[in-house]
Amino acid sequence: MKTAICEMLGVDFPLVAFSHCRDVVAAVTRAGAFAVLGATAFTPDQLELELKWIDEHTDGKRYGVDVLIPENLLTKNEKGVTYGMLEERVPQKHRDFARDLMRKYGIEPSQSIEEVRRRPPDAPVSMQQENALKLLEVSFRHRIGLIANALGVPPQPMIEMGRKHGVPVAALVGAPEHAVRQAEAGVDIIVAQGGEAGGHTGQVATIVLVPEVIRAIKPIRNIPVLAAGGIMTGRQMAACIAMGAAGVWTGSVWLATNESETTQIFREKMIAARSRDTVRSRCRTGKPTRQLRSAFTDAWEGPDSPGALPMPLQSLVSEPTLAAAQLAAERGNQKARELVTYFVGQGVGLVDSVKSCRTVVQEFMEDFAEAISDLNAAVDA
Repeated sequence: MKTAICEMLGVDFPLVAFSHCRDVVAAVTRAGAFAVLGATAFTPDQLELELKWIDEHTDGKRYGVDVLIPENLLTKNEKGVTYGMLEERVPQKHRDFARDLMRKYGIEPSQSIEEVRRRPPDAPVSMQQENALKLLEVSFRHRIGLIANALGVPPQPMIEMGRKHGVPVAALVGAPEHAVRQAEAGVDIIVAQGGEAGGHTGQVATIVLVPEVIRAIKPIRNIPVLAAGGIMTGRQMAACIAMGAAGVWTGSVWLATNESETTQIFREKMIAARSRDTVRSRCRTGKPTRQLRSAFTDAWEGPDSPGALPMPLQSLVSEPTLAAAQLAAERGNQKARELVTYFVGQGVGLVDSVKSCRTVVQEFMEDFAEAISDLNAAVDA
């Protein structure tokens, strides 16, 4: 198969897999699809180690890196922002709400939060443009074949970095007007992500958004569009190609793999979940994200909630709470298990087992081929 995405990314099958886990990136790449590592959680030194490992486990093939440079960020115009500085801005009522929630589910807050704390107070905030660009500088020392950004138009320095290194720049959008801005800014690939998607997402369904985006950008430039949001099978992929997409961008399907970063508890929750068991909420990052509904999301959306803080402050409340809940659940606290959640799309209803990444890629290819065969047969009938 040859689409514009295949030519740009150097693959034979236009399936793009986004993951925060290096093992998924390596396995998907070796299996013949194109994988993208979410780099926002890493420092430059950590990212260097991750990418070096991926280089050693991808048989010389290229892969991508995704960063998060939000256009609308509370600290956007500030310099030298650290997590310690942000901690001081978290209101006491939000701290109290999180601590009371933990106690309600049998978790001792002070001990648990210290046990799961991951970032030193002097660590820079990776979503700040200056720090995200440092991550990209590290990335270009490796076999990078794509850089991507979400939550807004990539800053011009990011686009210029892609041009300098001959690497396409992708951007995620949730509305046609956002796609127009991306096209005018000079991005090379647009990811039209429907509201079914996990993580940060809009509200328009993929089957509506993809043709809207394609029509909106057509007068500007010929830019390949990747469809995203709820895509878990090759038949869905074939439907997206039929709508005019040049390939698909997938995320949630890789969470239920042997190689993923998700825990056994969350995988069990995924298998048990229906497509209706996700919720779009600001309670995790401060911006709307789709995640598995749990006692945590219910509490933050409930009448006693103080409401979500703007990005990036909300993560300083939510992440330690959820990490502590996960740890307590792993140690046998059944009530804490009720709090466990993670980013996942409505496609979770199609998850019935945990598989290897290679198996998922193979099933996508087989399912896609069957769908095209069925379509050709229907046309010839």
